[in-house]
Amino acid sequence: MTISATTQGLRMGVATSSSRPAVPFEGQIIYETDTDKVLVYNGTAWKQVPTAATAGAVLQIVSANISNGSGTTIATTTYTATGNTATITPSSSSSKILIIVAQANRKTNGNAATEAQSRLYRGASAIDTNQTYSTCYTGTALELRVMNAVTFLDSPSTTSATTYTMYGSASSGTASFDFFAAGSMTLMEISA
Repeated sequence: MTISATTQGLRMGVATSSSRPAVPFEGQIIYETDTDKVLVYNGTAWKQVPTAATAGAVLQIVSANISNGSGTTIATTTYTATGNTATITPSSSSSKILIIVAQANRKTNGNAATEAQSRLYRGASAIDTNQTYSTCYTGTALELRVMNAVTFLDSPSTTSATTYTMYGSASSGTASFDFFAAGSMTLMEISA
């Protein structure tokens, strides 16, 4: 059969959620009038055909928990990768990426008073220059552990795989910190 009309649309099957075909065939498409959904039968179940996402909709979620053993020890003022990282591939270059990070760090006894600093990177570039600080100080029997939280909305403008990583440093070179295996990173693609 050839469809040649240029002034009319093709009408698919129409039903309600309670009057769908009793014996559907694989690939069958219907429009449900009571739910305003287009559905296709995949041979097992009716599945909704995706429509354009509304602005602010979550399109995908990637989550990673760090497990780097005893952690990454940093005793420098140079930002160094902590091992807390995750990668997402945006479906649209106009999407935003919401990054939610929990990063644990520890300063052990015997080091001079200083602060641990955390910063979020996309690839090799820092994107959140509002550092998260954990104030740590010395003492004869102190081991201070702190959980930092970072939330950042990024606009990577790409559909390529994009890696986000937490970096850490000491605010002076006289102390060392363990950015250790208690943390997570969640990436959410948000439609524009």
